[in-house]
Amino acid sequence: MHMPVRETIFALSTGALPSGVAIVRISGTMAGTICQQLSGNLPEPRQAALRSIRSRNGLMLDQALVLWFPAPHSFTGEDCLELHLHGGRALVRVVLEELGSFDNCRMAEAGEFSRRAFEHGKLDLVEIEGLADLLAADTEMQRRLAVEQSAGHLSAIYEAWRGKLIAARAMIEAELDFSDEGDIPGPVSDRIWGDMRAFLLELEKALEDLKTGEIIRDGFMVVIAGRPNSGKSSLINALAGRDVAIVTEYEGTTRDILHCELDIGGYAVHFYDTAGIRDTSEPVEREGIRRALGKMEEADLVLSLADSLSPIDFVEAPTGMDRIRVCTKVDLLSDSDTKPNADILISSATGYGIADLKTLVLSRVEDKVGTFSLAIPSRLRHGQQLRDAIEEVRQAIERSDLGLEIRAEHLRRASDALGRITGRIDVEMLLGKIFSEFCVGK
Repeated sequence: MHMPVRETIFALSTGALPSGVAIVRISGTMAGTICQQLSGNLPEPRQAALRSIRSRNGLMLDQALVLWFPAPHSFTGEDCLELHLHGGRALVRVVLEELGSFDNCRMAEAGEFSRRAFEHGKLDLVEIEGLADLLAADTEMQRRLAVEQSAGHLSAIYEAWRGKLIAARAMIEAELDFSDEGDIPGPVSDRIWGDMRAFLLELEKALEDLKTGEIIRDGFMVVIAGRPNSGKSSLINALAGRDVAIVTEYEGTTRDILHCELDIGGYAVHFYDTAGIRDTSEPVEREGIRRALGKMEEADLVLSLADSLSPIDFVEAPTGMDRIRVCTKVDLLSDSDTKPNADILISSATGYGIADLKTLVLSRVEDKVGTFSLAIPSRLRHGQQLRDAIEEVRQAIERSDLGLEIRAEHLRRASDALGRITGRIDVEMLLGKIFSEFCVGK
């Protein structure tokens, strides 16, 4: 039966035009033909060659660097070609149109190059997610976390765990198969279950690290809360260095939740300005207050603000929530005024205490994150599979009333759960979601 030839894909893989250089990436069986037709002979593999790029009807398009990566030694595992063009809009457009005129060639979809890399065994799912995070990283800690994942360090941990489970199952199955032949030294189960108890603790520790990974990847959430006119909007403007919120002397002007993201010490820290908390019958303001209380429940930290001039009236944080009491408007205090009792004194108008407040917030982030290796899970998908693996291992250990065959089956399910993280088994349903997060040229 004749198999259809897989389409060759192409895309602009660099950022917005115009730019100094625009790299067009081509992957698939037509890549070599395209190179020969547009620029002459194939260059030496992985060596840049300066070539004239011409359309097939002989029109000179550009002088460009051409790079040739024959399969399987390329990002996708297929024949790949890169054209390093000058980054003009009209030039890139005409080159892409020329590529589209070749038979069986089309523009790539979002993440399609990475998907082909996965299908050819060049990258596993965790490495690919790390690559997506690396492209999206805004802060130093996000970059470091993404590098750990994209370099395969986290995958190596998951695969080592899978290896432990497979070895344990092999021992159990050997005991079941050869128990009557005398060449398996005694029951091995006792040693296996001891090893599995230690392994269970290792999995549980990894699940605890998920929160750390989420804070680094998605950001640390700080909610600014307080009574009306306690200086919340002025503070978020001072932190952001720009006008995020409207500031007036009237109470109740913040009705919805306003947000800004800052890079503090390499961590992404999200600050949320909320409606002033008070009893009110005004329906829009009441909705704002309801949202403010809801946002406090989700927070990693609450900054509870109070005006230095009024009696100190800090908003309570939800039970168990970390809170910093911040006294605002200290520039309005005179020398004879009693110094307010708070964790930190600030003035958004003069900038007094703002840098110290950022340092204090950073210390709370670091307390939450702790000392850690960055080879840690950072996505809910990893957490769900880890929970499944933990439950299966726990069942295998604790259910000594079950036969060895059934306990071994629990270990098999646990190894399957870990295999789903790296993409070794039944992941087709996940692929579209994961690769859709990429830009088109990746």
